[in-house]
Amino acid sequence: SRIPHRFLGGGSNLLVDDGELPWVVLQLVPPAPDVVLEGNLAHIDAAADLGRTVTYCAKHDLGGMEGLIGVPGTVGGALRMNAGAYGMQIGTYVREVKLYRAATRKIETLRGHQISFEYRHTSFAADDMMLAVILELPSKPYNEILKGIRICNEKRRSSQPLGQKSAGCIFKNPPGASAGRMIDELGLKGLSLGDARVSELHGNFFVNAGHASARDMQALIGDVRERVRNAYGVALENEVVVWNA
Repeated sequence: SRIPHRFLGGGSNLLVDDGELPWVVLQLVPPAPDVVLEGNLAHIDAAADLGRTVTYCAKHDLGGMEGLIGVPGTVGGALRMNAGAYGMQIGTYVREVKLYRAATRKIETLRGHQISFEYRHTSFAADDMMLAVILELPSKPYNEILKGIRICNEKRRSSQPLGQKSAGCIFKNPPGASAGRMIDELGLKGLSLGDARVSELHGNFFVNAGHASARDMQALIGDVRERVRNAYGVALENEVVVWNA
């Protein structure tokens, strides 16, 4: 019989239930994840750190991903959720993804056109494990990329609780709207349940203000979702991935 398992990347977009988990958690991390450049193509191990990868490519005059410089986690995690910020998303640059497909128990290679990249969603199966990716990035002078990176970093510093523990944005933005703005307009910044708290800086970041449990955080997510639904008639979808035992 197959052993129940889950794959873990960098864990930066994950809220894990309290207590013991009913599956084995697998995290495959090579000792030194590789980035190999070949013209405009970047061959990247999925376990590579996203920020370091963006910086490495930038130093070799390959841009396009400036908006992702401050997003924590791995390249594989960014692929799985089609991470994006400030008008760009990683899926735009994907030419090929190598993955382990648990359904067939085989390593497969998918071309970019075989993958659906949508807003914070992709067509990968839940039990696919990212192994490597080839990105095709636009040529851009390093100094120009650096300017874009500085602008994005400044926006982040002024609007996100970078010094506190969080799993990034809790909710996806509804079409044509902003989850953070709706939460802010309802005066919910600072709302707490136990040590789980809506950030004072950004309404769509929920922070651990001490020793918050996953139960505290999930209760706060449910409470805020209900208040937004009552006020705006909008059912907010989670962006954060929740692992319930």
